[in-house]
Amino acid sequence: MTVSAGEKKMMHCFAFTVIETATDAEWKAFGTATDALPGKIPSITKVWHGKLRSTLNLFTPDAESRKKLMAGDPKATGDITRLQRKHGVCMEMDGPDSLKAYADHPFHKEWMAAYEKVRVAGTTTIDILGQ
Repeated sequence: MTVSAGEKKMMHCFAFTVIETATDAEWKAFGTATDALPGKIPSITKVWHGKLRSTLNLFTPDAESRKKLMAGDPKATGDITRLQRKHGVCMEMDGPDSLKAYADHPFHKEWMAAYEKVRVAGTTTIDILGQ
């Protein structure tokens, strides 16, 4: 799908780490709530959710190694923590102002209650603005 020049849509996408002990019922509730977003929040026009095609790995160095890397040391060594994001959600929205409307909407709280049962707190989020 192509967004025309006058159409200032936005894709709000985020990847998350799953709670491995989440039940089938919790996943079903999350899916149902996510599918309902476009009908409940007017600024959301479409939604996609599911497993990522490939795992998104995030690597975080310990504080001392990070300090060295930020100072320009390309060979800093130390402890690294890996965080894996395996699922994601993308929401097509009317535009950048829609993000606040989405966050403030009463259904967002209901959706978050279902979402928080299947994901570890924290996401990797990107917003893509239509040209």
